[in-house]
Amino acid sequence: MLTVHRAVLSLVALALPVGATAQSALPARPDLYKFVTIQAAPGELPELLALYRQRAPVMAATGDAAPIVVRHSQGDRWDLLLIYPMGGGFSEFYSPERVAKRDAAGRASGVTNAAFQEQLYAHIAWHEDVFVWGPPLAELRSYVAGTTVAHLEMMQARAGQQEALTRERYMESDFNVNRGRPRMLVFTHEQGAAWDVITLDAWKDWRQYGEAQMVPAAVSEAAAKKAGFPSADAVGVTMRRYINTHHDTLGSFVELAPPK
Repeated sequence: MLTVHRAVLSLVALALPVGATAQSALPARPDLYKFVTIQAAPGELPELLALYRQRAPVMAATGDAAPIVVRHSQGDRWDLLLIYPMGGGFSEFYSPERVAKRDAAGRASGVTNAAFQEQLYAHIAWHEDVFVWGPPLAELRSYVAGTTVAHLEMMQARAGQQEALTRERYMESDFNVNRGRPRMLVFTHEQGAAWDVITLDAWKDWRQYGEAQMVPAAVSEAAAKKAGFPSADAVGVTMRRYINTHHDTLGSFVELAPPK
């Protein structure tokens, strides 16, 4: 009976990320964001970027927060990722007053928002939208300030494992910090595409990203244990326990409007 009891406890331990409990509170993610991933039509990424840059003054005139834009370098299929801040939720972002202001800004530019969308579609082969909850916008802006390189991880959780996966992402963020790498920002699914958890870590430049791969094994081992993993080798294994699909992408941040 004692052997069976220990086996059951072992299975329970495997059901949660190491160091996590059902009672521990996850950090707040109070702001809503729209992640738009776009694959340009063959050879038409420059035209697509030019359209967004031409539209930047109209976006600014709406009063909406400017999107954060990442251009693909390697990894997943998309060429551009636009992260649109939406504030506290759908009712705030799509209030009649804000919708009217967007419509007015589009008409004043001579190209309505609907017409601009059609212009975009002429250069898009594939696109996908997902709405996610994430950190406050001020925290996100501060986090990416002074960085040029973005690393995105997009994951679909196994059935019933969304919360366990989210907890593991925060543990891996702690692991990163413990070994001198940037922490990760965590975004969780509200509606749209099938991604349950998206994480972002940002780097000053490609050199910093490359140097971070040279962390000594002993440092990584101690960092993993401090974060709650049994070892450095267990970090990736733990994450994969909770996922069906995992896509990584490296890219560079893009400014749509010239700096002031």
